[in-house]
Amino acid sequence: MSKGIYVATIEPNSGKSVVVLGLMRMLLGKTAKVGYFRPIIEDTEEGEVDNHINTVMSYFEIDINYKKTYAFKRSEVLDLYNKGKSGDVIDEVIKKYKYLEERFDFILVEGTDFSHENSSLELDINTLIAKNLSLPVILVSRGDKPAISEIADNVQLAYDTFKQEVEVISIMANKVASNSVNELKKLLDERIPEGTDVSVIPNIPSLANPTIKEIIKQVDGEVLLGKDTLNNQVDTAILGTMQLRNFLRHIKENCLIITSGDRADILLGGMQAHVSKNYPKVAGIVLTGGLIPEEPILKLVEGLSSVVPIISAKEGTFATTNKIGKIKTKIYADNIEKIETAIASFEKHVDTDKLANDLITFKSGIFTPRMFQYNLLQRALKNKKHIVLPEGYDERVLRAAARLIDAHVVDLTLIGEKDKIQEIITRQDIPLNLEDVNVITPQESEHFEDYAITFYELRKHKNVNLQMAKDTMCDVSYYATMMIYKGHADGMVSGAVHTTQHTLRPALQFIKTKPGVNIVSSVFFMCLEDRVSIFGDCAINPNPNAEQLAEIAISSAETAQNFGVEPKVALLSYSSGSSGKGEEVDKVRKATEIAKEKAPHMKIEGPIQYDAAVDMRIGKSKLPDSEVAGQASVLVFPDLNTGNNTYKAVQRETGALAIGPMLQGLNKPVNDLSRGCTADDIYSTVIITAIQAQDQ
Repeated sequence: MSKGIYVATIEPNSGKSVVVLGLMRMLLGKTAKVGYFRPIIEDTEEGEVDNHINTVMSYFEIDINYKKTYAFKRSEVLDLYNKGKSGDVIDEVIKKYKYLEERFDFILVEGTDFSHENSSLELDINTLIAKNLSLPVILVSRGDKPAISEIADNVQLAYDTFKQEVEVISIMANKVASNSVNELKKLLDERIPEGTDVSVIPNIPSLANPTIKEIIKQVDGEVLLGKDTLNNQVDTAILGTMQLRNFLRHIKENCLIITSGDRADILLGGMQAHVSKNYPKVAGIVLTGGLIPEEPILKLVEGLSSVVPIISAKEGTFATTNKIGKIKTKIYADNIEKIETAIASFEKHVDTDKLANDLITFKSGIFTPRMFQYNLLQRALKNKKHIVLPEGYDERVLRAAARLIDAHVVDLTLIGEKDKIQEIITRQDIPLNLEDVNVITPQESEHFEDYAITFYELRKHKNVNLQMAKDTMCDVSYYATMMIYKGHADGMVSGAVHTTQHTLRPALQFIKTKPGVNIVSSVFFMCLEDRVSIFGDCAINPNPNAEQLAEIAISSAETAQNFGVEPKVALLSYSSGSSGKGEEVDKVRKATEIAKEKAPHMKIEGPIQYDAAVDMRIGKSKLPDSEVAGQASVLVFPDLNTGNNTYKAVQRETGALAIGPMLQGLNKPVNDLSRGCTADDIYSTVIITAIQAQDQ
């Protein structure tokens, strides 16, 4: 079941508020705790709150701190995008959303307003946010265009754009002319694929008309009288420029009278018409030119039995009228009548039972790299672990350490001389305070003698004497690994400078493998655009036999499960199913049989080609009865040559983030880095190591 819904519009003034208010009423009828979130709001003055948020929170009495209901203001997002930090926007949005997700049963997420010119950027941002939150989308379209075909074209284009990235669960065309509702519904049902619900909501004139409060804000007006009736709704406007006897013929129900401030006759005539049984009600009067009637005139008006708002505007009649004509009306928190009209319209024209059922049964197949990394960080934060980094003189290691300390995600030990490390930090301008980390020089450590004796006892059967043990403990990899063995650290990450052999040898000598595990292997977390796949083994074993390959498959599946990826394992080969012959494909076939026997609960397929493993169309054509074909999440390569080249090809050609290698099979976590790694790679690998330590 989805825990949220994302409401996105495809153009300005689509009436998204009607959909949001209607959805909130529907959701509160299905579940008790519904949260509300706007990733990006319009810029507001200091102390001013976003109107959308205020309206929803106030009317439905939702208990959330205002600052938790949004992530950014528009200008902040544009600034980050201009600085090339778009990823920071998504990270913060995920963080804020997840905070609410933990506290509410369901979250209604409202997208941006399209109130500015760069609509293509807004489309991209809304799609990206919905995708990274793994939420289904409701698309809201403006339906007040003259041609029905133009509305349908816009809706279909938006649907096709969003559908490439996210699941569009419903399309709602709003503000449609009443006589076009059925025609547009039929046309959209023909164009939009089955499975996406289509609703057409007619134009409700009362929702499109401004209130006196909005008019005051638009003309920067001053309220002279009638402060208690500022929510009066304006259905039409008339200019009071003719003689009173002619003017009175033009008064209509809920009209706004606009006239010069020195036309006392129009003011008095309008007010008298309002209280007369023979004339329609007046919504309000705007007096232009900054001219305020004399005190006796105002006193006379104030004494009438019913007073409408009288507003003074500084600009002339022409400029004021133009400004009022440009108002894009909104629904405010204190305009209960408009809110209830919007909800009633939604409930009348949307099949809420079907929509609610679609949400209940929706399950997203999207798991983005940003969401994966966020989940990793949150898991690591729940049980803080101590990780040792033996390569304390490497700039990349120090930059990663600075980020890790800033995130408070792990405790760190750096191996090296403190003065030398500080010199590098200063020279490279790295924001790391060494007071926040533990720095150890092996020979000067209080544990050095104990570590050497322990190593001697563990390796004396290999003809290691005490002096040799002391010399060995001077090596940063051996010292760091002994810290883990003795329980003074929970895990180690190395390899930015040292070889894989240098990193792994100490672990194999005295950390050793888990019971029942005969081979240490590795996986990469390949963070593709819309999913995370596990690639193994791409770093350790050159040419595993069938038994070893089966063990790698089982270990990789367990790793996937532990890190929140449903394991569907594909043992890869140059042939799919039973068609291929040859020594290599036979090895994979045998490995698959062994893996199925040892782990009968596992979804596993092999031998299978890469395209059949990841492409649903190809997979179903080659292996139609397979539970794995076309949807594999764990891909096990037959040898190191194939695996290492494939992961690097995928990484370079698609821009995928490759986290790892993560070693599996050891009693305690030790992970090896590539010597071409970045600070980001080290950061991610440390977090993975911390999670491994939690599991152990």
